[in-house]
Order: sequence, then structure tokens, then C-alpha cells
Amino acid sequence: MKNSDIQKSNIINRKSIIGIIGLGYVGLPLAIRFSQEKYKVIGFDIDEKKVNQINSGKSYIQHIPSKDILSVLANGLVASSDFSEIAEIDVIIICVPTPLSADNEPDLSYINGTLKNIKSYLKENQLLVLESTTYPGTTQEEIVPFINKIKNKKFTVGNNFFVGYSPEREDPGNKKYSTKNIPKIVSGFTEDCHNLTKSLYDQVVDNTVSVSSTRVAEMTKIMENIHRAVNIGLVNELKIVADKMDIDIFEVIDAASTKPFGFTPYYPGPGLGGHCIPIDPFYLTWKAKQYGVNTRFIELAGEINTKMPEWVTTKMKDYLIKNGKTMKGASALVLGVSYKKNVDDTRETPAFKIIELLQKSNVKVSYNDPFISQLTPTRNYNFDMKGVVLSKENLEKNDLVILVTDHDIYDYDFIFNHANCIIDTRGRYVIGNNIIRG
Repeated sequence: MKNSDIQKSNIINRKSIIGIIGLGYVGLPLAIRFSQEKYKVIGFDIDEKKVNQINSGKSYIQHIPSKDILSVLANGLVASSDFSEIAEIDVIIICVPTPLSADNEPDLSYINGTLKNIKSYLKENQLLVLESTTYPGTTQEEIVPFINKIKNKKFTVGNNFFVGYSPEREDPGNKKYSTKNIPKIVSGFTEDCHNLTKSLYDQVVDNTVSVSSTRVAEMTKIMENIHRAVNIGLVNELKIVADKMDIDIFEVIDAASTKPFGFTPYYPGPGLGGHCIPIDPFYLTWKAKQYGVNTRFIELAGEINTKMPEWVTTKMKDYLIKNGKTMKGASALVLGVSYKKNVDDTRETPAFKIIELLQKSNVKVSYNDPFISQLTPTRNYNFDMKGVVLSKENLEKNDLVILVTDHDIYDYDFIFNHANCIIDTRGRYVIGNNIIRG
């Protein structure tokens, strides 16, 4: 019997121990899902606070209730920061960030750091699956050679060690789609690697979709996000054109959406946020240049989307000038700082850029977000702000309210009745006397 057949049998029979590295918005739901299917799961994270919270049955992600964690602790889920426990693991799933460098180039430091942390504890016949979004070729060019070249270990990927790639497709806050019912792309470096990867995810998701190589799987994930980024870039540009023509772009989109074929609605906003859409397209543009290809269309969309926070702040400046005021000394209340509604995730949120631009213009800025009580320094921003109460007084005392993230929990009638002016970047209001499309 082949090594892969033994591993496959253990996976199907729930004998395999699953290790998930990175317990964020991707890794934690995945750990819960495997635990729900009666696998023994060890979740790894370098953040001791996260580890302690999970082991105490407490969630640190708004859309994942603590009761979900408590329910799987009984099934044996544990969290750890001790990577030596990798030696006890049969399946390793890596769910760490893949950000951009300051030059918009891929930053694989989290992946490489993870590999270095676990290499001493790897053993024969383990299956390692990367879920992090990355450029086509990463698994084949980075992970496989790393495994094959580990000193004092006679690994041959596809023979006595197995490597797969299965890109995450999480959509935080989406009540319709979850880890279980989102189709899962699966691939492997060899046929046996692929079969093991498919067998693994067949146990925990409703539908797996096999592709011929890890490069195809990596490209698939990149394409999904480029598709969104380019179309959002298009509609953001159309928003600016429509605004100049005194046309409400949201009304246009609603009307166009009545066409039953040939049109898919995408909606403009204050800029892109999240861990995928603002970042992933640049992974492909970087890789494409190695093949002598300039991805002009993708880069143009990125340029448009990146400039949207500036356009929002310009709308405030125009309003103030029209009313005989200047940015200096003006006040603005920003509503919503997460990158999308109904979540507590601020990664790459355009709200931070808007706040920074306003502060540089000497605007007195405050914010409210029902899911985020305080802003602390990040890699790119040095904020130290506490959220304010969404009260009649706080609405009335500001020159403008800027709706950046349209959480469903907001009372939009209350905001409308007490705000002096609203810059609406999400289309929640109809343009009127005190509503400006941002």
C-alpha cells in the first residue's frame, strides 16, 4: 500500500490529527469546521492572546460567536503557540497573511516564517496544504523545494511527503455562504498530493473542485479577486463621471440590473478594503512582469480604487467651500471603519486613509463603529482613537458625517434627521439637500 493510501484512509476515518497555522478570519472558521466533523484539531498562532481566548472558549472575531468555539472545544479543539506539536500532526494547513511590501511586491515573510518554524518537526507522510492567497507558482517554486531540501530529512514531495494548495474563499459576515457550503478549489503538486488534498476537504465541505495543478489553483484565486477589483474600479470611475453630470450612479446601477442578461451589478465605494481585493491583483502584476507582460488593465483599476479616499475628502472640501468654510477647523464624524459592513475587520480599510487625509487637512475627526471601539497603531497608520457614541449631539455638532461602512445595525433615519450633511459613499440615501454622493 502506498504512503498516500495510508494517509487517505486515516483522513477518511477521522484518525488524522489536523493542524491549522494562523487562527484569523480564515484559519479559525476552518479549525471549527474540522472539529465539527470530529477531527482532533490543534490550531497554531504566534499570538498568545488568541491562543488563550480560544482555549477559554472566547471568540475575538465578531461574526464567529463564542458558542461555536465552546461547542468544538468539547470535540478536542485546542490552540497552541508551541510549534513542536507539529510533530504530532498528520495534516498541516497554513492560513497566514500574504501582504504587499511597500513597493507593492509580494511579501511571503509569513509563509516563509511558518515553514522555518515547523521544519524541525515535520515528519514523513504528512500532508501540507497552503490556503493563503498568492501568485501562481508559489507552491511549486517555494514550498516544494523547501521541503525537498530540508537537511537530515529524506523528503520527496509526492512520495513520502505531500503538498497541496487550496485557496481560501471566506467571506466574513456572509450569512448565506460559509466554510461548509462554499465550493473548494483543490490541487496538489503530484497526483497523489492532489488526491490527498481532495480527500481531506471532501470531509468538511459540500463540494470540491479539482484543477490540474497548484499553479491553476493559485491563478484561480487571483482571477476571482481581480475580476472584482477591475469591475469595482470601473464603477468607481463611472461614479465620478456620473457625479460630474449630476447623475446618481446607484440609481443607474439599479436600473441596469433589471436587464436579465449581460449585466452584473458592482457597486462603488470609498475605496477597496479587506485582505484580498486591494492586494491580490498586485501579486499577479508582479509575477507577470517576470514573463515580460505589463498588466495595464489591472494596474489602472488599482490606481482608480486607491484614489477613491482622496475623492471622498475632496467632496467634503467642495461642500465646505460652498458654505463659506475651509477644511482647517472643520469637523467630521466617520461612520464605519471596518472594510465591509457587519464585520469587525479593518484590514486595508479605506476608512483609515480617509481619516488620515482629513487629519492632514486639520479636520477634527471622530468616528463611530458598533464593532470597533478603539483604533490602535497599525503597520501603516499611527492612530490612537476611541469611538464616539452615535448620539444626536455628536451628529449635530459635526459639519459633516461621512458614511464609509454601511453597517445594517445603523439607524439611518436617525442619522439623516440629525446630521447637518452626509457624504454617502455606499448609496444608502437618495441624493437630496443634505446628502452628497461620496
